[in-house]
Amino acid sequence: MTRWYVVLAVVAVCFCGLAGAEELTYVDLIGRLTDLEGLAVLPQSGETCAQWSSYDRASRYDAATGEYVRWEANGDGDGLIRKEGENLVLAEMEGPGVISRIWSAMPKAGHIKFYLDGAELPAIDLPFIGLFDHKHPPFNRPALVHMAARGQNCYVPIPYQKSCKIIVEKGWGRYYQFTYTTFPKSTVVPTFKMELSSAESKALDKADAILSKGGLNPSGKKRSTVNVDVHKSTIAPGKSLRMKIDSKIGPAAITGLKVKTDFEDKDDEIDGLRELAIRITWDDEKSAAVWTPLGDFFGTAPGENLYESFPLGMTEDGYYSNWYMPFAKNAKIEIVNEGEKTRTVELELTHSPTDKPIEQLGRFHAKWHRDAFIPADKKRWPDWTILTTKGRGRFCGVMLHIWNPKGGQCPLVKWCFGHYWWGEGDEKFFVDGEKFPSTFGTGTEDYFGYAWGSGDLFANCYHNQTISMGNKGHISVNRFQIADNVPFQTSFEGAIEKYFPNDWPTLYAAIVYWYQAAGQSDPYGEAPVKDRTDYYVKPKIFKVKGTNEKAKKSYMFAIDYLKLE
Repeated sequence: MTRWYVVLAVVAVCFCGLAGAEELTYVDLIGRLTDLEGLAVLPQSGETCAQWSSYDRASRYDAATGEYVRWEANGDGDGLIRKEGENLVLAEMEGPGVISRIWSAMPKAGHIKFYLDGAELPAIDLPFIGLFDHKHPPFNRPALVHMAARGQNCYVPIPYQKSCKIIVEKGWGRYYQFTYTTFPKSTVVPTFKMELSSAESKALDKADAILSKGGLNPSGKKRSTVNVDVHKSTIAPGKSLRMKIDSKIGPAAITGLKVKTDFEDKDDEIDGLRELAIRITWDDEKSAAVWTPLGDFFGTAPGENLYESFPLGMTEDGYYSNWYMPFAKNAKIEIVNEGEKTRTVELELTHSPTDKPIEQLGRFHAKWHRDAFIPADKKRWPDWTILTTKGRGRFCGVMLHIWNPKGGQCPLVKWCFGHYWWGEGDEKFFVDGEKFPSTFGTGTEDYFGYAWGSGDLFANCYHNQTISMGNKGHISVNRFQIADNVPFQTSFEGAIEKYFPNDWPTLYAAIVYWYQAAGQSDPYGEAPVKDRTDYYVKPKIFKVKGTNEKAKKSYMFAIDYLKLE
């Protein structure tokens, strides 16, 4: 009799644990692809994001000495976990989790197999190129599966409850990244199947349609209470355009931000968008959570470069932001003119009450910097810090502006058009005090979704190359991590390797987007206007041959137009 009481007690405990578990359907996981509001929800304990990639395994952290060994190693097509017979194991994860992004620079016909939740047969068994060639549903949605400047990208969610093992057969190709989210242990997710239900297929089609439409923001469409404030002003040197939102009905959020500007010519535009700065402060806090040059805030630099993506973009009709920015009591938005000319700016804000308790929501941060907080440990060369912060939140993306004016034979590869290829460096994300990064990439252009140092412009929902001059002159790239955001509980440090020194010159500037718990400040201040404008040579106005207006407006120039010594 006692034995039965024990059995019943165990069953009751298990049942109660399951009853309290969060259950995510495949439709829910698809919803993460377009859920900008969900980024503001502070992460639960046990929620993580990491990446398996083919980075050079010669790079390692020696725990015994506390030193980083071969940290600059660059054989990034050779890394793998182990061999099993003739096959290679590329990734192994424990669930519950979901693969949110797959990238490769060279997928070929050799098969890739995904073994999920201990099954003997693979849930996916395709040529590696089959994940990207649109011949195998559900991997055939153009916004979610696409090639960007020779890089192959797939954002179709692949969930698993217990485990995922990825192997490849001979002839699979080279170079890979698998970005995956792990949920708290009690979470219940489905095991992926190639054959989707009607509801799942429709949800994937809907997400693909939303993400195909550039700056469409679905969060504003569903709200019954939406407020729009518009303010147009001429801003004298040293003055500001200021707007303050005081919420009288409880916590609210900025759901859209639009800016229109007016400049004399291209040179004036480039100057003006760096001399103007945007500053946003939440709930009367002492320090601003958002501070960037105005143009950079919208994901590209220098100047106006037309592109459309999901959270940010620049169009003929102005610049837009769809980032979701919650606050408890008020928000103060300023556009500051730190130049010597009077500027005309129109600012439009859309805001509405929050759907979730404000205690669950972090505050939006965006900061611009050059060379801030580079690691002091020389063994960590060539890491170049994009973000370091302490607290709880989510890393959501970065725009990187590169000034690389000098040509010369590239020492790393012979086919890079006779110019130094700046982008060999891997991304490295250290989460919650990690000594070895849980995300370790294979090259800067790979992180931004393209490959082989291509100078082709591209625009997608999550990643864009908005300027390229044949990898000489100005380059501007961005990536927004929505479903593949990186949660952190105590700290986040992100770096991108930078191989070539400032005095080459190869100069980086970055703006980073993330959420952090209310009351937790970040370490970044405001950069003086001279540091934002005087470090690069102004590009000459160059007439692009032909009638491609988009190329002209995107400032796409010939490779050798700069003749610098």
